Amino acid sequence: LPQYDTDQFEGKIERPIGHRSLLITLGLIMLVMGVYMIRAWNLQLINGTAYAKQAAENQLAEKVIFADRGIIKDRVGRELAYNNLLAISDDFPERTYAPYRGISHLVGYVKPPQKDTAGYYYRTSYVGIDGVERAFDGKLTGINGITLTETDAKGNVVSESSRLLPQAGDTITLSIDAALSEGLYDAIARRAEASKFQAGAGAIMDVVTGEIVALVSYPEYSNVALARGDEKTLADALANPRQPFLNRVISGLYAPGSIVKPIVAAAALAEGIIDEHKEILSTGQLVVPNPYFRDKPSIFKDWRAHGYVDMRRAIAVSSDVYFYHIGGGFGGQKGLGIDNIDKYLRIFGFGSPTGVKGFEEPAGTIPTPQWKEEVFDGDPWRVGDTYNTAIGQYGVQVTPLQALRATAALANGGVLLTPTLIASSSEIKIILNLPEHALKVAREGMRMSVVQGIAGAVNVPFVQVAAKTGTAQVGVRNEYINSWMIGFFPYERPRYAYAVVLERGPSGTLVGAPAAMNEFLWWMNTHTPHYFK
Repeated sequence: LPQYDTDQFEGKIERPIGHRSLLITLGLIMLVMGVYMIRAWNLQLINGTAYAKQAAENQLAEKVIFADRGIIKDRVGRELAYNNLLAISDDFPERTYAPYRGISHLVGYVKPPQKDTAGYYYRTSYVGIDGVERAFDGKLTGINGITLTETDAKGNVVSESSRLLPQAGDTITLSIDAALSEGLYDAIARRAEASKFQAGAGAIMDVVTGEIVALVSYPEYSNVALARGDEKTLADALANPRQPFLNRVISGLYAPGSIVKPIVAAAALAEGIIDEHKEILSTGQLVVPNPYFRDKPSIFKDWRAHGYVDMRRAIAVSSDVYFYHIGGGFGGQKGLGIDNIDKYLRIFGFGSPTGVKGFEEPAGTIPTPQWKEEVFDGDPWRVGDTYNTAIGQYGVQVTPLQALRATAALANGGVLLTPTLIASSSEIKIILNLPEHALKVAREGMRMSVVQGIAGAVNVPFVQVAAKTGTAQVGVRNEYINSWMIGFFPYERPRYAYAVVLERGPSGTLVGAPAAMNEFLWWMNTHTPHYFK
């Protein structure tokens, strides 16, 4: 009716639910409950024991998905360390190394993931043990993934799902040229064997960037065998008296001998104690009077009589007497003195690690009065100690990498570079603030040594080389020698410096590091001539 407000339910008649609807609804509820009761009866009473046993025997395990370790490449893209996906070992690929000779110490090796006796991995990634594998282990190691796997009592996979996908490690591109390193290694190895040296080492560095393009140590170990866990190879290497595990370029310490003479010469010019044109007479020895026993003077020998030599020629022929004079002083010639010798050797990087990233380096030794007092229990410093230090003997100890760094600083006009093994990386450069004229005279003396002096082994027709040789006596009775050669090329516009040492050869051996460099330069001319441009 119009007077009712139907929106408020006025005038509406409420009708009750019918009996038929109630009966249908009740019937449906009873049916559903019945089905559930029958299912529960089946699960709990009829098949309960079987299902309980199956549930107990099924396993849900978290499984590691091993991430690929990063690849190590040389400067031109050759893979030096990579993952061999065709040689699957359990759940991860085998770490494989390129067969280039001379790169084992550089690249290093790894230990693979390991399981315990119960079959569970307690080491879930490769671990770098030596070389670049160790130095850059954090970058090379990827992030493992995780898979949840359900297996039944028979070991069959029931279900599997990934919770986290693996991420491969970073690829590292080295500054090293593997082919160049192999050529240098072979030249050092052949000369060491032919002349009966115990070992050898060598390296080449870009004098502009500090990039190491070759770095080798002889003998080397088999990183392939060690990565595979070959116990016999490990035992043989540890027992080898030639110490194949020693990375001699970076960690070996040697008396440098005459390779320090260009630095001592530059120091004498920088300090103004001599003019490069002044000549000093070498009769084959320097005789220093003994104020207490006049019939027993101190005699400091030269390796031969050179006659009158100026600074350039003294470097070229490696006159010891000349460097006795300018190192410790004699007669009217003032000497640098041990404090200045120590100062300038340190300026050129001796006596401290080079700073190459990722590798442990010894500092080396520059003998001083304080050092002698500590080592020799208060024994005083004598002028003869200064003489011998000025020619790289006595207690001087350097690494080949330090010698290479110093040579590069001579070649590039006085910039001390931090060596790097990573391609195109930017490292610290130290400006030495030395007189350019002093460095120029040192370089000219090294070039004269090649064309007129004792470094003639590297006087080759295809590139102009400047070099300095060095022979250091070692052993209790000086029964062995270390043979050195440092240098750089091309002479007019230096780009690469090198340092090579052959270790512990018989005293009197005449063919050493210079011969190895001669062979290597000819090899370069055939296989890698672009380094001469």
